[in-house]
Amino acid sequence: MVTPIIILLILSSPLGLAFVYSKFRGGAVDINKYACWGLGLAFIFFFIGHIVKTDGMVEMLPSWVPFKVTLIYFTGALELIVGLALFKPSLQPIAAKFGILIFILFFPANIYAALNSVGLGGHQWGSLYLLIRTPLQIILIAWAYFLCVKNITRHLNGTKTVG
Repeated sequence: MVTPIIILLILSSPLGLAFVYSKFRGGAVDINKYACWGLGLAFIFFFIGHIVKTDGMVEMLPSWVPFKVTLIYFTGALELIVGLALFKPSLQPIAAKFGILIFILFFPANIYAALNSVGLGGHQWGSLYLLIRTPLQIILIAWAYFLCVKNITRHLNGTKTVG
């Protein structure tokens, strides 16, 4: 069940590296930019999961869902598009909003998988997994909204500008 830890590391790495780098060179860190990059990398990670672990993803869907494999590939493609868009400054706010929508719309599959102990990434733990996955979803949504949708640039000296 290391997937949530991997996701958090991917999410926070660009921002963490930017802060470390800024300590050596001085100056401000564009929190929005690096937070969006981290979210973009996370979405690319999710896309890779859809391609590499398709069978496990299919298990996470209820039996009544048609065209499961196609749906997994399609949703993976959506995640790739969002992930790539998060690297382009002009697209970051809209991509982050789509990311939030994806987190909300895809969460029922995580609930289904956990309640039925199927799928991958810890869902086999059953409903206990939701105690980990639910806070992770909240973190991802909050990260997307507060660090990518809202245009706030914080500087290392503690000041902030809102644009």
